[in-house]
Amino acid sequence: MRIGLQVMSLMLLAAGTLPAEDVAPGPEGQTTPQKRTWSNRFLHPFSSSPRLPQYRDPRIRGLELQLQLSPQPLKLSETRQMEVKVLVTNRGKRAVELNFPTDQRIEIYLRNSAETVLTKWSDNHAVAEKPETVLINPDEHVEYVQPIATRELSPDKVFIVEVFFPNYPELRIRQKFLTE
Repeated sequence: MRIGLQVMSLMLLAAGTLPAEDVAPGPEGQTTPQKRTWSNRFLHPFSSSPRLPQYRDPRIRGLELQLQLSPQPLKLSETRQMEVKVLVTNRGKRAVELNFPTDQRIEIYLRNSAETVLTKWSDNHAVAEKPETVLINPDEHVEYVQPIATRELSPDKVFIVEVFFPNYPELRIRQKFLTE
């Protein structure tokens, strides 16, 4: 009985160091879902895993978006462009097919805190008619990395990066950041 209490107290101690939301900050400040540990499952048996977004379009169900910005913090005196990386992960049980009529996959908007669009990625890039299909299998991901100019930004203010897929408007993610 005494050994069982010691094991239980060790499990409680270990569980206290785990995040409650099953979300951990990753590199460069983005948040990514964590897998639940056995001790977390034991102590919180009725809590659910992180839920996937519920899209109206059944073709894109199971997809999860993550957004990473670099460099962070963004020092405007040293940086002319910011790198925007979007990871599209298929957390579903079936493959997801994304169809694109042009070679543009994503659109990036830089917004100020009043939601005004300052810069559009497509304004500085040529888009060609080139139909293509991307297939994302379960538990696989596709990564899109694009630079965007920071010339419209000013220091010590909060801005918003919004990334979306023009053909799939529900696939949208936003992140706030502070300039220096």
